[in-house]
Amino acid sequence: MTEPVDTAFISPKLSQEAALAEFHSFNQGFNSVMLATVNAEGFADASYAPTLQLNGRFYIYISALAAHTQNIMQTPSLSLLFIEPETSANLFRRQRSMIRCHAEPIARETQEWAQLMDRFEQVLGKMMRTLRALTDFQLIALTPTQATYVRGFAQTYHFSEEDLSADSTAKDVIQAQIREKH
Repeated sequence: MTEPVDTAFISPKLSQEAALAEFHSFNQGFNSVMLATVNAEGFADASYAPTLQLNGRFYIYISALAAHTQNIMQTPSLSLLFIEPETSANLFRRQRSMIRCHAEPIARETQEWAQLMDRFEQVLGKMMRTLRALTDFQLIALTPTQATYVRGFAQTYHFSEEDLSADSTAKDVIQAQIREKH
């Protein structure tokens, strides 16, 4: 005979629209992201990088000396993971988002590069001034192609590229929140 399941820890289901807004809000709580890239031999490499989130895209500024940079340049598909800290969560139901992305380098000589680097400095601080001058570093734009958001037991939501690119209302709200924080 099995014991009854305690459902007190299961949150009510959200609408897809509300889950998408919560997904964006959750991701904005992080200034770094876990990366999953694939090396030339086809093996997965896990790493992390500081990140900037703007206009529905993620940006990372990473050294060409790092394995993940070489992997991204060879195979521009990767996954991102944002996950609730272990200290504040039940280990079996940690809130998290997994995002598949397409990577594209941003040329150093462009106005877009300069504006994004200014924004990195505003968000991540003075260290970015030093890193900005290092020519082995690459600024990479990561465009989401699909995502999964897990907010707890029985609370998994899937988003397509269309969902992620069409969600301008949630992005506008989140961008306003970022401007207020910084």
